[in-house]
Amino acid sequence: MKILYSAKAISSSGGREGKVRIDNSPLEFEMAKPVELGGSGKSGVNPEQLFAAGYAACFESALLHVARHKNLSLTSTSVAAEVGIGPNGKGGFLLSATITATITGVDQVTADTLVQEAHQVCPYSNATRGNMEVTVSARVV
Repeated sequence: MKILYSAKAISSSGGREGKVRIDNSPLEFEMAKPVELGGSGKSGVNPEQLFAAGYAACFESALLHVARHKNLSLTSTSVAAEVGIGPNGKGGFLLSATITATITGVDQVTADTLVQEAHQVCPYSNATRGNMEVTVSARVV
């Protein structure tokens, strides 16, 4: 693969309870383990939130890319990504994702097709395919 862009994040001082800094970016933040995973409830972000943010933004870009290639003009789009974490039954953990695209400007059948095609284009979908459960759906408003 010819790499077109590469991003680098550095975690220090405690992993899920530490700090993360993104190279060549103003982003630097405190991490906080969710209470559901044994965290203290302190303010901060967690890896699942960051993964959800990246997946949502990437999937929306893939959706817009597919629509452009079909010469479709969408009135508006948004993508919600919900990422879950749970035990895998072998001492480790697995992730799951539910992706919901909200689309205005097309009918439900077209929206469903766009979302399925975006799922084939999106790098996050391609990276997770076969590795975690991902459910995608379209909602027309």
